[in-house]
Amino acid sequence: QLDNGDLNRWYKTGSDYYEPGADAATTIWGTGNPGTQILNKLATVPFDFGNGNLAAQMITLDNGRLAGTFGAPISAGSIFTGVFDSDKIDPSDPQAAIDFGTPFSGRPGKLRFKYQFENGEINKDKQGNELPYPDALDIYALLEIRLGGKTERLATAWFRSSDDQPELATMELSFTYGELDGSFPDYMKPTDHGYVSGDSATFVLPTHITFVASSSFDGANFAGAIGSTLIIDDVEMAYEE
Repeated sequence: QLDNGDLNRWYKTGSDYYEPGADAATTIWGTGNPGTQILNKLATVPFDFGNGNLAAQMITLDNGRLAGTFGAPISAGSIFTGVFDSDKIDPSDPQAAIDFGTPFSGRPGKLRFKYQFENGEINKDKQGNELPYPDALDIYALLEIRLGGKTERLATAWFRSSDDQPELATMELSFTYGELDGSFPDYMKPTDHGYVSGDSATFVLPTHITFVASSSFDGANFAGAIGSTLIIDDVEMAYEE
């Protein structure tokens, strides 16, 4: 399981906002907040369901007119396994400062989580043009083998949806081990590395897992609908009995 997968533990940073985990030194989780708090924006915050049950709430925010003129009109809320390196912040590339992934060695059959989602009204690109399709949440987990500076994909579980989900619901996604065939959309497939070999996909263990959730699927390109709101809780790996 992922440490703090129930997202109940959050710590206060030196800049006076909250990040998921017990403390900065031990957490496996990161958010985009270190990049957006310079604009006084926090797109990912703890959400309190009561009775000590916290979750992560991600909101796609309007960065304001000035940020828009610099090509960064929105901030999408996100949470991920990995580290945000503030020294590598690039306002034009939100993912430049993120080192995705955390060590992991299980072979889960399914990814399970609880979520609720409200889609923003108008989906726009980074130039502010209205797009002909709605915004969508993105939640995915990738099992990877990283050895000798090389990364290979072992398994994929991915959920992208533009449908509103007004109440907390449980979602289960099967991990697909090995190469994704033509029946899977291109966005699920790796772009800068390949897959493990077909034979080894049936038995090898991963070295890392990359888990990502975002309130706007194309937020890294500053596209999204202001007000898109995703809440995620209780991220679990399910194994065959």
